[in-house]
Amino acid sequence: MEVDLPDVVAEVTAQFQRYEQALVSNDVAVLDELFKNDTRTLRYGIGENLYGYGEIAAFRSARSPVGLMRRTARTVITAYGRDTAVASTLFYRDSVPGKVGRQMQTWIRFPEGWRIVAAHVSIIDEAKGA
Repeated sequence: MEVDLPDVVAEVTAQFQRYEQALVSNDVAVLDELFKNDTRTLRYGIGENLYGYGEIAAFRSARSPVGLMRRTARTVITAYGRDTAVASTLFYRDSVPGKVGRQMQTWIRFPEGWRIVAAHVSIIDEAKGA
């Protein structure tokens, strides 16, 4: 298996950036598009465990659009072959000083394009001196 094929990393990076833009602008249609419409798709959030595309879409449509701005750091996109990738990033929100968010997404290439099949989001205390 080839790891980090440049064209695959570029494709997933573009989709990850599209996701980030949709997240901070509350573009629910794009967020919904980027998650695989499947009962096996998962999203573990900061305060919720969402099983299946339906629960994820319902969460997105009910979420407040206030306070979604964030900045990311140390983003790593790792591609495994041509059809699987993991996107990992840290994020910071001014509304939660002293905290750092962590996000991981598993992306799979399907006939309709790259889709997230699993995601995990958490927030922890930022390490002193970080």
